[in-house]
Amino acid sequence: MAGTVTVPGANVPSTPLLKDELDIVIPTIRNLDFLEMWRPFFQPYHLIIVQDGDPTKTIKVPEGFDYELYNRNDINRILGPKASCISFKDSACRCFGYMVSKKKYIYTIDDDCFVAKDPSGKDINALEQHIKNLLSPSTPFFFNTLYDPYREGADFVRGYPFSLREGAHTAVSHGLWLNIPDYDAPTQLVKPKERNERDLIGPAMYFGLMGDGQPIGRYDDMWAGWCVKVICDHLSLGVKTGLPYIWHSKASNPFVNLKKEYKGIFWQEDIIPFFQNVTIPKECDTVQKCYIYLSGQVKEKLGKIDPYFVKLADAMVTWIEAWDELNPTTAAAANGKAK
Repeated sequence: MAGTVTVPGANVPSTPLLKDELDIVIPTIRNLDFLEMWRPFFQPYHLIIVQDGDPTKTIKVPEGFDYELYNRNDINRILGPKASCISFKDSACRCFGYMVSKKKYIYTIDDDCFVAKDPSGKDINALEQHIKNLLSPSTPFFFNTLYDPYREGADFVRGYPFSLREGAHTAVSHGLWLNIPDYDAPTQLVKPKERNERDLIGPAMYFGLMGDGQPIGRYDDMWAGWCVKVICDHLSLGVKTGLPYIWHSKASNPFVNLKKEYKGIFWQEDIIPFFQNVTIPKECDTVQKCYIYLSGQVKEKLGKIDPYFVKLADAMVTWIEAWDELNPTTAAAANGKAK
């Protein structure tokens, strides 16, 4: 863990946006000293910490934060047999935090991600930017060359269809890393020094079965991204990728990563075309229905590649069942249309 830094005089709104409507989910195996850097931005919010690995280990959280911490024993106690859908010894365990949260919005971050600075040297409040992204529309059906026409100072370019300028609800805001890129293991090896300068979609934010006892790891965020994008496209929901930036401090060991990713590197040549070609039927008008349908397609189409995908498809169903058990209000609303 890199040394902690305290940020004096950070530019924080007097009243934090969505203070009572947002939880911050953090998966970790270590003490959360990194929160000191984020304190000016995170302290007003409630944290849900999902402890991976040894549940008997004590995780230290800096004083002054409002948080709840769950370890593997808690997950097993709360979900019972359905705990099998939550990964162990992999950051994919974070999705348990999404499930137990009762807030409308979720922000998730890893413990090796620090505050970045803008070109003027000012600290970037990534959380605030994500919130602004979610509270403004997206343009998923037609590309705007000024990135986000809803940002202050931007607008729609010449030729952008007027009928699409109302935009779509933004379901996901996906920021980017500065410093250490999110490469797969082979690319890490050949470019070791390179540096780079919920309510709508919650039930689909499942990070799959990864890590301990599974033949694959480090594909958790990609699996969630592929599933979510297909479902968002089907339900006419938007996804924003780009701003804000955060600073990624630590590069993991590429040889360890290669062992985790090895099968995924081969499998992705079939997985990506699968998501490119899958079509969700019109009658699937809620996230849950879309995800259950997708799980059936995973079992039918990808199950031919390896038995792992049959197991994953079953876990996808278990995930939805567990989600609906812990979020009965959301489940009831899903009997109508997506909200």
